[in-house]
Amino acid sequence: MIKRISAMMAVLLFVCTFPAAASAAQAYAVIDAETGRLLKGANEDARLPIASLTKIWTALTYIDAAGTDAAVTVSKNASNQEGSSIYLRSGEEVSAEKLLYGLMLRSGNDAATALAEDAGGSVEGFVDMMNEKARLAGLESTVFTNPSGLHDDLHLSTAYETALMLKHAMDNNGLKKISSTTLYNYGDGAWQNKHRLVRGQGEAVAGKTGFTKTAGRTLATLFEKDGKRVIVVTLNDGDDWNTHRNLSAEVFRSYKKVIVAEQGTYQVLPGIRAELEKPLAVLLSEKEMEDVSHAAIIPRGAGDGIWQVRLDGVPITAAKLKIERR
Repeated sequence: MIKRISAMMAVLLFVCTFPAAASAAQAYAVIDAETGRLLKGANEDARLPIASLTKIWTALTYIDAAGTDAAVTVSKNASNQEGSSIYLRSGEEVSAEKLLYGLMLRSGNDAATALAEDAGGSVEGFVDMMNEKARLAGLESTVFTNPSGLHDDLHLSTAYETALMLKHAMDNNGLKKISSTTLYNYGDGAWQNKHRLVRGQGEAVAGKTGFTKTAGRTLATLFEKDGKRVIVVTLNDGDDWNTHRNLSAEVFRSYKKVIVAEQGTYQVLPGIRAELEKPLAVLLSEKEMEDVSHAAIIPRGAGDGIWQVRLDGVPITAAKLKIERR
């Protein structure tokens, strides 16, 4: 059966603003982990220090650049890092996989530096890689100056963009496995995940903790329940464990997972059919369900199209359309 929808040609112009920095503020964001759509937030676009939530992006940048199979030689610089540590020794050789577990479970600043030097040739080179990756991911309000999250006045992000960082990280199965691990055994020892909610028996699946005196407590968590996936990020929240439990529970109550576009073939224009290869599902509240619309964006000439789902006219998710012209 051929389904029919209206089609449109579209040229989109995005204008990005750079929010002013905020100091000693509290912020949170809750996003749909599938689409990245903001579901709930407060001060979510304020540029704030994120402390060791930085290591989410450090881990993803390293894995995408170097994988997990390398053997890394620890430098004196790495072994001498201040703050949280997994107690690396200068000159020892450690697997990248072990360093990644030490980074995500124990928040080792020495592990962050060792990984950065290995993949980037230097800490500065790796930070350039992190910033370039952030730019390509659309994280326009995020700037990194180091791979660990130690305080620097320029090292800032937002609650919303940090939630997007975790979304990108959780799209990597290897990194999701690492940050979901409650206890990592490495031969003559073991590391317990610092993230208390991930260690529990609830809906928290993965995440990262952070703290500096300037940033306060920072926390990022992926929650999954009944096929719904949400990410919660809090910045400078002294009661973050309870905040994450409460925000995730509220969103799970308020939003349903709705299939907004069925898999199949659609007649979008005379002589043009478009195939959606898998159904599109999004989280919607009861009030939002009536405000969903669709558009098939068809390129001139050859090439695939895009099926776009919109809420109040604003795109919230999209998928590739295979175009058949007759």
